[in-house]
Amino acid sequence: MDYTLICKETIDICKITGQFIREQLNQIKASDIEQKGRHDFVSYVDKTAEEMLVKALYKIFPEAGFIAEEGTSTVRGERYNWVIDPLDGTTNFLHGLPCFCISVALVDQDEPVIGVVYEINLDECFSATKGGGAFLNGKPIHVSKENDMEKALIATGFPYSDYSLLPKYMLIFDYLIRNATGVRRLGSAAADLAYVACGRFEFFYEYSLKHWDVAAGILLVTEAGGVVTDFSGGNKHLFGQEMLASNEAIYNEAQELMDKYFNN
Repeated sequence: MDYTLICKETIDICKITGQFIREQLNQIKASDIEQKGRHDFVSYVDKTAEEMLVKALYKIFPEAGFIAEEGTSTVRGERYNWVIDPLDGTTNFLHGLPCFCISVALVDQDEPVIGVVYEINLDECFSATKGGGAFLNGKPIHVSKENDMEKALIATGFPYSDYSLLPKYMLIFDYLIRNATGVRRLGSAAADLAYVACGRFEFFYEYSLKHWDVAAGILLVTEAGGVVTDFSGGNKHLFGQEMLASNEAIYNEAQELMDKYFNN
């Protein structure tokens, strides 16, 4: 299978869908917004964007099924599935606040083999194929080489419904604020992972994640030379709802922090 060709077509699909999302920015009315859960919102933009993605992706690879956030398609493939978040950062979008992304991954069983994250505001398209490297707008990218925690810029996300680990979360947050260059919360895990892949962040950690938030970003980071695990250093990061994504140079120290604060 030619993953490179499928990835190129996926990039085109994401950009077309991104243009639709961009056109809807600041057009949303309060009556257009639905609440799926506590602090979890959706609008016609998410749903229409997902419909566009599903329809176009089916045409280029009919054998694949779909794992899509808004449930536009529930058909699963025996081997391949597209994992789709049509608008990662919906709350940002609804407030007219950058950043927000389209995140699309093709997984072979549970392994991402194609990943595309399109950050719409900056027109930045991150892409990767298994064994083929990672790219930003067609140019190769690599994770940071920084190995000093004091010089590290770190990304995270705040829990919006699952507060079970919040006390531990605040402890590590306090530590990192005091001992790293800074901690940023962009509101889009897909963007966080893409920015680790291109070296803007040294590492990213978060819990209560969904697989459509991270499937594409996992491949971006690993193909850019980084490491992605769960907080324990294991491989339950795609469906296990917790993730550490880091450059290799600082990974061991970052993972020890996750283990210390979250697993004790």
